[in-house]
Amino acid sequence: MRSLIIIFAFWMGGPVLADSVIAARTIRPQTILTAQDLATSSDRTVGAYTEIAQMVGQETRVALYAGRPVRIGDIGPPAIVDRNQIVVLTYAAGGLTITTEARALGRGGVGEQIRLLNMASRVTVEGVILPDGTVRVR
Repeated sequence: MRSLIIIFAFWMGGPVLADSVIAARTIRPQTILTAQDLATSSDRTVGAYTEIAQMVGQETRVALYAGRPVRIGDIGPPAIVDRNQIVVLTYAAGGLTITTEARALGRGGVGEQIRLLNMASRVTVEGVILPDGTVRVR
């Protein structure tokens, strides 16, 4: 099947590659992206975004430099938990639910996994950030 796709692509005039999305200006980390921050380039970069629409509203994780392609790991969902923030930590198994406070050891957005310091036991745990800002231990 793969060979059929390659043959079809060359028969149609060469491999079909999408443009890369580049930063229109230098953008600092922890900035929410808008359409004005981004542009497209005919240079094709492996591992770079190809559509501006899927990037608008995301937060930069690293500095993006003008004219350079934006790679998949460079942006992510906007952070709702900051480093050193006190958050509610929950653990649920069966009918048992345990709730306590924890200090975030990193920052992250909804669905991301972060490390936390359980304030009661002083044990480091990992959990997933929920939309309401609480963190669930797996």
